[in-house]
Amino acid sequence: MGQRAAMAAALPSRVIPSLAQLPLAFARRRVLLVGDLVADHYIYGQTDRVSREAPVLIVRHESSEVKLGGGANVAANVRALSGQVTVVGVLGADEMGRALRGLFDEAGVRLNAVSARGVETETKTRILAGGMSTTRQQMLRLDRGQRGPLPPKLRRALVKKVEEAARDVDAVVVSDYGAGVVGDEMREALRGLAADGLPVCVDSRYSLASFTGMTVCKPNEPELQSLVGRALRTDAEVMEAGHEVVRRLRCRALLVTRGRHGMVLFDEKGGVERVPVHGAKEAVDVTGAGDTVIAAFALGLAAGGGYGDAARLANVAGALAVQKMGTATVARDELLGELRSLR
Repeated sequence: MGQRAAMAAALPSRVIPSLAQLPLAFARRRVLLVGDLVADHYIYGQTDRVSREAPVLIVRHESSEVKLGGGANVAANVRALSGQVTVVGVLGADEMGRALRGLFDEAGVRLNAVSARGVETETKTRILAGGMSTTRQQMLRLDRGQRGPLPPKLRRALVKKVEEAARDVDAVVVSDYGAGVVGDEMREALRGLAADGLPVCVDSRYSLASFTGMTVCKPNEPELQSLVGRALRTDAEVMEAGHEVVRRLRCRALLVTRGRHGMVLFDEKGGVERVPVHGAKEAVDVTGAGDTVIAAFALGLAAGGGYGDAARLANVAGALAVQKMGTATVARDELLGELRSLR
């Protein structure tokens, strides 16, 4: 057994005296983010009348901004938690690609992106508007980006970058939003890394069933339901489905996020750990909370925690994230403060 494999085998049984000690090691941990990099583009405006041309509201533009979305938001969360992060993905040579490059630079994220002629940066443009004294509401979302699979040459270049970057990291996070970065070749390369003992944590919106042989997979409850192809109406049905998916995906652990019901952690040996939702406050906005969860979970593993420790840490980080509006990150000091208040 290799050194990495031996370390990975020890992870589930590691005991951390205090959960608050784990984030203190984050700054020395290196994470590789592989996935779809999304520009979250927001346009803000004011509306007070209906167009004469069609039954639609007229929005007068006030401001706009671009935020790191999709896998880019996972990377931003790793960095906010003080971890070191390298990103491998695809950006177009366009306005949104340039905006994301600037945001990565500001955040201190190392970017190792590829691009090619005709490839467009994955972009979600949201128009939010309201009256003079009302709260802005999202009126429309316009999506742009790659249609169909990436060119073979680009896919091979991505795999090569991942294999090179993985030599010098403590954990890998895969953020798959279906935009083409994580194809068959990439999944095969990631399986190899997991088999070698490097923790590979996967969050896939649409294709989790194809990520067999990884270390950890993180579906939410609707995604778990989709994986097993049946409704999950009771806790017992969720438990049965979790064990079934662990066997099917051949992963070491499965972390199922359940919103107000917290999380459930399953492992390959049949173990189950329920993690109740943290705190009593109602969620303000759940946008991007899953990105915070997997970032904190991966850093917890990288810092030497077991799956249970990492899940409890991620649960607290996620609870902090949903108290913020829009796509947000959680800073390490925020997490530390919350953990220390639990003593």
